[in-house]
Amino acid sequence: MTEPQLTVVIIGGGIGGLFAANALIARGFDVSVYEQAPALGEVGAGVFLTPNSVRQLQRVGLGHQVERWGARVGHASQYFRHDGAPIAPVQVTDSAGWNATFGMHRADLVEMLSRALPSGVVRTGHRGTGFEQTGEVARVSFANGAMAEGDVVIAADGIHSELRPYAAPPSRPVFHGSVAYRGVLPHRRIPHWPTDCWQMWLGKGKHFLSFPVRSGKLINYVGFVPADAEMKESWSAPGDPDVLRREFEGWDPRIGTLLSQVEKTFRWALYDREPLPTWTRGRLTLLGDAAHPMLPHLGQGANQSIEDGMALATILARTERASVPAALLAYERLRRERVAAVQRGARENGMRYDSSYADLGVRDAEIAAHAAFRRRLYDHDVVPEAQAAAAALS
Repeated sequence: MTEPQLTVVIIGGGIGGLFAANALIARGFDVSVYEQAPALGEVGAGVFLTPNSVRQLQRVGLGHQVERWGARVGHASQYFRHDGAPIAPVQVTDSAGWNATFGMHRADLVEMLSRALPSGVVRTGHRGTGFEQTGEVARVSFANGAMAEGDVVIAADGIHSELRPYAAPPSRPVFHGSVAYRGVLPHRRIPHWPTDCWQMWLGKGKHFLSFPVRSGKLINYVGFVPADAEMKESWSAPGDPDVLRREFEGWDPRIGTLLSQVEKTFRWALYDREPLPTWTRGRLTLLGDAAHPMLPHLGQGANQSIEDGMALATILARTERASVPAALLAYERLRRERVAAVQRGARENGMRYDSSYADLGVRDAEIAAHAAFRRRLYDHDVVPEAQAAAAALS
């Protein structure tokens, strides 16, 4: 008689948790997702999807939805100096020339992932607060008094993860001295803005990014600037559009044109964590920002969370109930080195973007050479590696 499929409890209904649910359900698992917010949604604006995650979205049948809701970013994508002088093109394909690079609104991506799930899988209003396990089962308790149990618990509850302390040693977020002003503008407000490319302007201590989302109907912008003392104590807060405009006075006039249309904006302090030495304890493991929050300077936060989910689903698909702890450790071993390299790469790229160089010619040469790193990043396919890791367990 075949052993029943594993029961999986996912804590966190963001991009990572919802993708993991899709990947696991595609393999026949019994999955429940618990989200602390009263309704699913994403505060924020754009997210950048790159080939390494788009191939995983295709595998769970969502490739056409990405093309519908996203905005493909093409070869006109460019880095500029702060005054608009071109530096180098942006790498938007993998080594094979596959252009699966999209700007998406975070809310669209969350809705796309959640609508693909069967009814009743996602349960809102559940904030995970406690965890315990025996050799056979893991249990999560919630602030509302409810409890969930399963063969596997996946903590995908973000940089502030409530369950992280049950799987990893204490760790403090690292503040990087910058804030990101974020928002979107309807394209009709800036009709001459391109809807098919990613553009970034680099200046001393600051940089400015734009790319299209929602099939080009919206333009996502992010202005990265040094933080003031108040922001060091605040993870996110409404931003002042006039302050944002002043930060980029004297830059390329195109930025001024865009910012003249901004009526409201939000700002986020930029934090990550040092790579964790462990993600897993027994039947509990971490995923996405709960395991490896990273700076946005490679655009890989959501993409690496999606890779995590596919790796985990691939390994668990070949796992029996008694072998779950070993399988989760195999997932951790597979993913920790790659995401740590991406975390470091995001920090290094942030220094390039903020022009922390005496000679900007050196910075510009590194920006141009960085295309090779991005090709390797985008070429990665986590599935064959995860299949090999699962096979090694049997």
